[in-house]
Amino acid sequence: MGQFEAFVGVNFWTALFILLNTLVIFFVAKKFLFGPVMTIIVERQQEIDDLYAQAEGARDTAQKLQGEYEEKLSLAAATSERLVKEATVRAQGREEEIIREANARADAIHAKASADIAQEKKKALNDAKDEISVIALAIAGKVVGRELNAADHAQLVDSFIKELGE
Repeated sequence: MGQFEAFVGVNFWTALFILLNTLVIFFVAKKFLFGPVMTIIVERQQEIDDLYAQAEGARDTAQKLQGEYEEKLSLAAATSERLVKEATVRAQGREEEIIREANARADAIHAKASADIAQEKKKALNDAKDEISVIALAIAGKVVGRELNAADHAQLVDSFIKELGE
């Protein structure tokens, strides 16, 4: 072996020792380095997977909440539209009621005014009748030269008014 060593330039025992050292370092590193490093890598991967799962769940929840929000928003819009329509209908009904009340009051005022006018006209006619009867009685008394009783007086007044009306 001496010539082999001289030719290759490697000592067999040195190479064997280096190989054994390398194997010992490998097993020690595997036990104390690779195991904990792999454990840390697996834990980190699990944490990342959990974060992705949480993010996915949050996204699903956000989409669900967005759907509920849009549904509530459309429901609120429909409700507000319905309320506006109902208020409009109530307002129109109230408007018609107010107009009917105003027309009824106007009719009542008109009827009262007409009745007052008729009453005043009748009163004016009666007052005119009384004045005319006094004047007619005075004229008739002078024409006839005598006093008239109440029946003659009423008859003269009626005939005078009829002639005036014609």
